[in-house]
Amino acid sequence: MADPSSYRPKPGQIPDSPGVYKFRDEHRRVIYVGKAKSLRQRLANYFQPLVSLHPRTATMVTTAASVEWTVVSTEVEALQLEYSWIKEYDPRFNVKYRDDKSYPYLAVTLNEEFPRVQVLRGHKKKGVRYFGPYAHAWAIRETVDLMLRVFPVRTCSAGVFRNAASAGRPCLLGYIGKCSAPCVGRVTPEEHRELAEEFCDFMAGRTGTYIRRLEKQMMIAAEDMEYEKAARLRDDIEALRKAMEKSAVVLADATDADLIALAEDELEAAVQIFHVRGGRVRGQRGWVTDKVEAVDTAGLVEHAIQQLYGEESGDTVPKEVLVPALPEDTEAVTAWLAGRRGSNVSLRIPQRGDKKDLMETVARNAQQALVLHKTKRASDLTTRSRALEEIAEALDLDSAPLRIECFDISHLQGEDVVASMVVFEDGLPRKSEYRRFQIKGFEGQDDVRSMHEVIGRRFKRYLAEKEKTGEWGLPAEGRGRVDGDGEVPAEDGQDDGRPKRFAYPPQLVVVDGGQPQVAAARRALDELGIDDIAVCGLAKRLEEVWLPGDDDPVVLPRSSEGLYLLQRVRDTAHDFAIRYQRSKRTKRIRTSPLDAVPGLGETRKQALIKHFGSVKRLRQATIEQIREVPGMGLKTAEAVVVALAQAAPAAPAVNTATGEIMEDDGGGTA
Repeated sequence: MADPSSYRPKPGQIPDSPGVYKFRDEHRRVIYVGKAKSLRQRLANYFQPLVSLHPRTATMVTTAASVEWTVVSTEVEALQLEYSWIKEYDPRFNVKYRDDKSYPYLAVTLNEEFPRVQVLRGHKKKGVRYFGPYAHAWAIRETVDLMLRVFPVRTCSAGVFRNAASAGRPCLLGYIGKCSAPCVGRVTPEEHRELAEEFCDFMAGRTGTYIRRLEKQMMIAAEDMEYEKAARLRDDIEALRKAMEKSAVVLADATDADLIALAEDELEAAVQIFHVRGGRVRGQRGWVTDKVEAVDTAGLVEHAIQQLYGEESGDTVPKEVLVPALPEDTEAVTAWLAGRRGSNVSLRIPQRGDKKDLMETVARNAQQALVLHKTKRASDLTTRSRALEEIAEALDLDSAPLRIECFDISHLQGEDVVASMVVFEDGLPRKSEYRRFQIKGFEGQDDVRSMHEVIGRRFKRYLAEKEKTGEWGLPAEGRGRVDGDGEVPAEDGQDDGRPKRFAYPPQLVVVDGGQPQVAAARRALDELGIDDIAVCGLAKRLEEVWLPGDDDPVVLPRSSEGLYLLQRVRDTAHDFAIRYQRSKRTKRIRTSPLDAVPGLGETRKQALIKHFGSVKRLRQATIEQIREVPGMGLKTAEAVVVALAQAAPAAPAVNTATGEIMEDDGGGTA
């Protein structure tokens, strides 16, 4: 590990001007490329004490062995050079979106003498006009088949074209009117190119003008009693309208725009792009990336824009680019886009109306793409096995943890403290084993004490069930006669002998938190005499794995399937706890003692809770203190004090699905 001070430039060496910089490792490989308005200010940020740097940034500067820079004239030049260097050097610490090259495009080869319409995948070529990407190739072929009767452009390969030209006979499409047959000279190269350009104009969204022109020609043909021509034009118009119907109208003002949305977590980010042309969604694409550098949403947007338009021809950059967050150098990015397009480009965040609604749809697609990406990783047996093996190796376990339990604490300003327990078996969630806890012993923002209590309660129940069912979690008389699920089969009218819900011990306990929470969990197990269950914690901000008694965390590689599994377990527990805490808060608010105060509306109720922080603190307030809240008069303040004094104790928790009072394990529900 290199010391950044060993290669830090001397004071005054770094120019105070725009530029692009490169960090290289000891083998002279470029590991990071960045740009800056001021190289001096930006590079100074990298040479702070390591403890003050983001962990990802700290890893990068300790991996590097040197830094160099190139001065440019403007921020736009810096943006262009940064993109070029990222493409050239492929630095390991830069965010790189994994583009799915399997997306099919509708391509028109305008770089050929006789342009051809075809479906293409992979990297784009110069001189070829692309439309899409589309979800399925068959959708493109259906659209092309409808449009060929109006725009009979060549679709055959070079070999078929040469054979037809040699034989002097066109292919089948030429005979049925779906190709203008330039191979046998039915049209000149200029006429065929004009057809191809009209085809491109229609696909680019300029549909209304062309259809109106066909309608006018149809009416003229009908007036001149050229009924066959009028009927053919009518069929052409119908075919074009069917082709247009395959793309839904989403923006009524015939807007040309690209909408970029993100979904992200601590490790990965998913990007979705909707291409809207003429008010219709003409294509959709998506990427997923590992967050290997310390980057926020604005930075991810800038990287996406660079990759989306860096290799595109200028005519693919629309008038508007709608994003969830503006890049740091908005003016430079906008100028760069305008240079690519050849005219002004609007880069902004939609605030209202149809565009904001469509952006929310794109964002939902991004979230689904991220979930699908994670689900695919989690559902693969080989991947899950590797993840469990990596966890066992990193935590120095004797065997892979086939059962993992994760605990999380949730509260709102110290009130309604709850905890969750989620279970993963063989790397997959076992939702029937999920449990939740109320923590009533105390109120306050003490997650460490809450964690100690929850772990203690859960494993006291485990020990109690173990005494009842024996060492293996089954009644002594039931061992040996088990069904396919490993549990005693039930008999009519008798206790089925099934192990109770806390009877199975995990091989690994994961807590949401760092060293304090891990120490509390370990202490709770030690107090119960349990020493055969491993404990670790996953700190959310830095994704570090903490072990009991260790001063330094275990840092798993960012590409580690073990880290991904631990993160998924932790996030599931976190979400489960938050849902429970919100449901409790909603019930408490709905049955607030403030409801009994006559004339006290929702606005003033919220003002009271916001001012005092909680009902508990409001209950301790005097009339004069309550009157300090805006809108509270003397009579209302007195009514509030009386209502809180007369408020009955909170009712027991009830299962809304069954109507039963929820079971309490000694301190709350489980």
